[in-house]
Amino acid sequence: MYHSVGDSSDDPYRITVTPDRLERQLSWLRRRGLRGVSVAELLAARARGEGRDLVGLTFDDGYADFVTNALPVLESRDCTATLFVLPGRLGGDNAWDPLGPRKPLLSAEGIRQAADAGVEIGSHGLTHVDLTLADDSRLQAETAESRLLLEELTGCAVTGFCYPYGTVDRRAVDAVRAAGYGYACAIDPGAPSGPYTLPRVHVGQNDHAVRLFLKYRLHRLRRRPVEGLR
Repeated sequence: MYHSVGDSSDDPYRITVTPDRLERQLSWLRRRGLRGVSVAELLAARARGEGRDLVGLTFDDGYADFVTNALPVLESRDCTATLFVLPGRLGGDNAWDPLGPRKPLLSAEGIRQAADAGVEIGSHGLTHVDLTLADDSRLQAETAESRLLLEELTGCAVTGFCYPYGTVDRRAVDAVRAAGYGYACAIDPGAPSGPYTLPRVHVGQNDHAVRLFLKYRLHRLRRRPVEGLR
């Protein structure tokens, strides 16, 4: 699970990695015979009983630096990824973050550029709100409406969703499933309970080879259960 790829010097949330660090992390994967792919490609391979050499890479929020900084690194290491974007904030910024610098988000053209490069485009909701606190109308817009907007924008089917803030409950899962998504990513939803609560490992600027290995091995022990989703 990645977010922004750029200058990490002013980042109170520790969600930014530099292009150089991203390159080192992907090189670490490649040296071990692993290749980063989209979540859709990973799930399809696993459904066929394959994909042991694949790792799903995700980039949340749709920062503009994905196209300028992350995409060239991914291409140089023969990797792709899933980019979760916010169609209700095209060309805007990360206004939901109370701390840290404002970072620009991708425009419609930037999202199309990523899609044309083979990156899977998924929804991160419409405007980045906590779905567990949304009323029925907002919940429908953040899930179903965001999917329709992205399909119109890219001309491609959108099958992946990512819960903003990683917060998820049964109501949010039901809304995502009803909106027609095939899977959804969380962060630490507890024991895996199906394709609508896929766990992920956060990767940051300080994650060198040893930390990456430990995060991978310890992630199952760190997951927090989500009530009602087992």
